[in-house]
Amino acid sequence: MTQGDSTLKSAPLFDHLDELRKRLIISVIFLAIGLVIAFQYRVALIEAIKVPLLGSEQYRMNKVEVVTQALTDQFVLSLNISFWAGFALALPFILGQIWGFIAPGLYPQERRWALPFVIGAGFAFLCGALFGYYLVLPTMVGFLLDFLAGTVTPLLNLRDYIGTITTFLIAFGLAFEMPILAVILTRIGLVNHGILRRSWRIALIVIMLFAAIITPTPDPTSMLMVAVPLYVLYELGVLLSHFFRLPPPEESPALGL
Repeated sequence: MTQGDSTLKSAPLFDHLDELRKRLIISVIFLAIGLVIAFQYRVALIEAIKVPLLGSEQYRMNKVEVVTQALTDQFVLSLNISFWAGFALALPFILGQIWGFIAPGLYPQERRWALPFVIGAGFAFLCGALFGYYLVLPTMVGFLLDFLAGTVTPLLNLRDYIGTITTFLIAFGLAFEMPILAVILTRIGLVNHGILRRSWRIALIVIMLFAAIITPTPDPTSMLMVAVPLYVLYELGVLLSHFFRLPPPEESPALGL
């Protein structure tokens, strides 16, 4: 192989890396814009994060205090919550950059799914976060704060509390991406609907374990409130995997026939 041939073969790799760099820069710009916008509403965001505390009897009786312990906590917390809120705002645009990067490697008929992919992934993440915020967090937070029935007075570190809540909401948002992930893995050939269908028992066990960990309440109702929607999403992923399955390779005609 000559030096010229080697240069020609390496050129597409550098082109891909340059395209990836541009997409990453644009994504970071969108994230920065989202962070700046969210920072203007940092107080409202912190108040919204504290809403699940209303599910606690101790909080309603003013027996729970939310405090900070370091001089820089308020500023750092404002940046932290603004970052995740800004990420949520920028997510559709970031997904658009991801699609723009992988689209050249797709067939023309597959590129038309760009808008549904971006909207679907963003909508699924939002639904997951809202589901956890409105249906799971109030019960979970109330149970944990009232566990000793007022024997102790909780002093919640705002930094730890916000970190726990945001991690919880992100986990739910990502869990609701299962159908989108099933489509992507199907299109790149790593899985198919048959594999997903045969693995339903394993998926059910994993979902039940995830639900048990993320909802540390003793009653099965709270765990089922998490597990049932997640398993429904898994089944939706199986259906979408079947719908977006790769076409079977064409059989080569036998020689001489």
